[in-house]
Amino acid sequence: MTEARDCASPGSANNYLGALMNEQDVRRMIEGVKAGRLGRRSFIRRMMAVGIAAPVAAQILTHSGVAMAQGASTYKPTKAGGGGTLKVLWWQAPTLLNPHFATGTKDQDGSRIFYEPLAAWDPDGNLKAVLAAEIPSRENGGLAMDGQSVTWKLKPGVKWHDGKPFTADDVVFNWKYASDPATAAVTAGSYKDAIVEKVDDLTVVVKFPSPQPFWADAFVGATGQIIPKHLFENYSGAKSREAPTNLKPVGTGPYVFRDFRPGDLVLGDRNPNYHIPNRPYFDSIEMKGGGDAVSAARAVLQTGEYDFAWNLQVEDEVLQRLERGGKGKVRLTQGAGCEHIQLNNADPWTEVDGERASTKTKHPSLTDPAVRDALNLLVDRKSVQDHIYGRTGIATANWVNNPPRFVSNNTSYEFNIDKASDLLEKAGWKKGADGIRAKGDVKLKYVYATSINQPRQKTQAIVKQACAKAGIEIEIKSVVASVFFSSDVANPDTYPKFYTDLQMYNTGPGRPDPGVWMQMFLSANANNKVNKWQGRNPMRWANKEFDETHAAAEAELDPVKRVALLIKCNDIVIKHRAIIPVVYRPGVSGTSNKLIAEVSGWDSNFFDLASWYMQA
Repeated sequence: MTEARDCASPGSANNYLGALMNEQDVRRMIEGVKAGRLGRRSFIRRMMAVGIAAPVAAQILTHSGVAMAQGASTYKPTKAGGGGTLKVLWWQAPTLLNPHFATGTKDQDGSRIFYEPLAAWDPDGNLKAVLAAEIPSRENGGLAMDGQSVTWKLKPGVKWHDGKPFTADDVVFNWKYASDPATAAVTAGSYKDAIVEKVDDLTVVVKFPSPQPFWADAFVGATGQIIPKHLFENYSGAKSREAPTNLKPVGTGPYVFRDFRPGDLVLGDRNPNYHIPNRPYFDSIEMKGGGDAVSAARAVLQTGEYDFAWNLQVEDEVLQRLERGGKGKVRLTQGAGCEHIQLNNADPWTEVDGERASTKTKHPSLTDPAVRDALNLLVDRKSVQDHIYGRTGIATANWVNNPPRFVSNNTSYEFNIDKASDLLEKAGWKKGADGIRAKGDVKLKYVYATSINQPRQKTQAIVKQACAKAGIEIEIKSVVASVFFSSDVANPDTYPKFYTDLQMYNTGPGRPDPGVWMQMFLSANANNKVNKWQGRNPMRWANKEFDETHAAAEAELDPVKRVALLIKCNDIVIKHRAIIPVVYRPGVSGTSNKLIAEVSGWDSNFFDLASWYMQA
């Protein structure tokens, strides 16, 4: 019943630069890149040789004032249109199309068909200009020497789908909209501490209260999509959920809105006035939702009915069998997704001031460290990897699993029912006649929720079986994915509400830096009725040491010290069992053999949708 493993990484901060390279070596190499003596790719290869991932190496260059690389385009079509309909499957279907309210990848990706950020993250962790004319750097004057401001120059001639010009006013509006607490935007964490000012119609400056080591957050990537001021300004703050455009987007993207059936279908037509020449290739896009991951995989890999399928959370044995159908292939994309179990710190069964799981309550048993430690010992990660996920889910004890530089080697995982039972016994949780442990009138009985999906139900079963042997009763709750990941504030079964004891899902940073992602554990971000349960912290977890360490990391400009602080953040989360990591999950998608589609693990699946095409 015992299985243990250390989670060490050759790229963690403890051996960053290691014996093979010291800080002076790195600084000489950076100067070599600046002077043209050393190629950017050579620098990145040398950094990777000592365990530093390509995205992080790219960030080191950017922080040092070296402009990000803009890779040569491999796009082959010589004119826009003519490609017919691009058919894609998202078995967790979008429920709204406003990126500021996107509680899950499905809503971010659905929005990304129509909306765009200033810049996107490519698979190597480089920034790629989208609505920006260029990526800010020290060389072009976009990055201030003191690290307290970033100047973005906007691409001229861009128009919204209704013909109105895209300007700096739209960018400033998005900052005001997202940072207004009454809006309750899930993107608030990216904007609330900044000040955005218009310089002219095509220039904005983002100012920070202190030097920012990771400035590429606001207006960047999946959470940086920009909505039009002229259609949303009358629906800001408390009226934000009433905007008709939440369901009928008007963006700048490659496709113009045609139809949306929440939880089912998104339709778009080629934007004839798109701001990038000869794009998009397809005449229209059909984003079909619903069903399940196995059906989605079959439709691309075996039958060829669809061109692309997202998030194939399917047992690896099944994926391999479907691939033999010959119509498509499985693609693994390196990112930092973590399938994990959350433990509720509030009491989901007690209502205070009209609110369940209020931060004014404490969970009657999950606030006991012995119970949390026992539950951690009762998750058989290795079995989940070996018998369910295979190559698509790697057992882990860490919250942060990529890039390697940020991965802690201070953690380990262990599966040990006897040890868990002993912990509970010593903490006073005694087995009753029914076999369930209790202390006073509090029993160790939990409702454990996740979305309906075969690997997740199998994971629930593995955990339930182990818990039963230790004297913990688990009730399984499986919720339709479109409901569980919905942003509907009236629905009690969504993960942001977290009205159960335990819940499980996958999430990742969406950028090659975990700093913003780890805002999920800040006490100030606890989900509640006031912020419409969009606070990023559904566990309602609070830890002063974590708050202080995270604040120090976000103000630390020295990249080595900052990495060490973020690793410490990870270690605090793991030590106190804020969550229980299960498996690290790279992105898994299915692509038809003829579709050319670049997908990034650091951004929306549609980060470069305009450049997707079919080869002959």
